[in-house]
Amino acid sequence: MTEYSLHSEIKDWYMVSGDELEVKVEDFIVDILRGKLLIEIQTGNFSAIKRKLIKLLLNNQVRLVYPIAKLKWIVHLSKSGELVRRRKSPKKGKLADLFYELVHTPSLIKNRNFSLEVLIIEEEELRCIDGKGSWKRRGISVKDRKLLNVFDRIIFEGSRDFLDFLPKELDEYFTNKILALKLGISIRLAQKITYCLRKMGAISITGKKSNELMFQIS
Repeated sequence: MTEYSLHSEIKDWYMVSGDELEVKVEDFIVDILRGKLLIEIQTGNFSAIKRKLIKLLLNNQVRLVYPIAKLKWIVHLSKSGELVRRRKSPKKGKLADLFYELVHTPSLIKNRNFSLEVLIIEEEELRCIDGKGSWKRRGISVKDRKLLNVFDRIIFEGSRDFLDFLPKELDEYFTNKILALKLGISIRLAQKITYCLRKMGAISITGKKSNELMFQIS
């Protein structure tokens, strides 16, 4: 799996005096060791790091750091590496996008040794028109991802912290459709949010309304 510059640049940005880098803990190499806290930076799929987290959490405090690009620049390079064009991506990441990855590991939040930190960032993605990319990218492959700026950081230390994603004006009983409408998101994302909150024990199913699941805060 390709490790882009984004990973090492976040690690450099995140570390403070006294931190140790690339430390072997049990059978794994950990990005940052801060006292007794193990810090892992994951810029891709949570499922790729799930086994590692489960093992480390048995005897250690672990924090997973994950970036979401609020602002992204797309840089197109020629095969020879020359700049073709640079443009701002129309896609703007939001905090709720976290749930697209969290669906792979929602139950970890119930572990008292686990915490999750989201960095809201500005990112640059370098692409090359080399004919090697996936069919979706029409022969354009991603060569690197770079950190340009960190706008904000949000830490989640337990299931109750994730209830902040629910709008304050939400009724006691709600469906995925209602949640999507209130938050201005897709039903697909609303389903991922309620799935994660259920696995964390933050909400529970109370029944059905017209074949839609009804939820309430636990």
